[in-house]
Amino acid sequence: MKKTVKKILIFFDNTIFRNLVKWIYPKYKRQRKGYIYNFQILKKYFFMQKILGFNRSVPWPVDFRSKILGHEYIKKGIMCDPGDNIGIYINAYGGLILGNNVNIGQNTVITTTNHDIYDHRKISDKKMGVTIGNNVWIGANCSIVAGVKIGNNVTIGAGCTIRKNIPSNTIVIHKENQLSFIKKRKYLWEYEKEVLN
Repeated sequence: MKKTVKKILIFFDNTIFRNLVKWIYPKYKRQRKGYIYNFQILKKYFFMQKILGFNRSVPWPVDFRSKILGHEYIKKGIMCDPGDNIGIYINAYGGLILGNNVNIGQNTVITTTNHDIYDHRKISDKKMGVTIGNNVWIGANCSIVAGVKIGNNVTIGAGCTIRKNIPSNTIVIHKENQLSFIKKRKYLWEYEKEVLN
């Protein structure tokens, strides 16, 4: 009985709920298996985002406790939904490029431009931007400032403030009041082979 009910639920999830998610969130591109069911996406994000209006215009799932400014300046890859975690703040007015398979931890701040030095209510004319490569994990409570480029296959530990470029294949940790860089092997999961939602 349980197997039959599960098969029916998966059937509806792969048909009706999947099509609904694709219609509501046109830029949502995640693997079909192993991430989260489509009905869970709707349950977790839809009401607060699309009905109540928290980040309503963003075309991918965003948690209501996160804030995405200038989503139209974000170019993102697959398996990457900036703001889907709790408390993320992104100011993308300076341009934000995110590669494939980028995960952003809770309470992380990414700023792509600064305020005007003479009038703090205005955004600076200087658009510095931020670029983040493929297979990047950004831990909780991190800050990434304008002008930074982060390579591929990078892991950034919790609590780091990134002010300079990070090379590919690196682990970044905060140790004794400074950032430490550790070389790491190539990322093993081949996201390109996943069947997307």
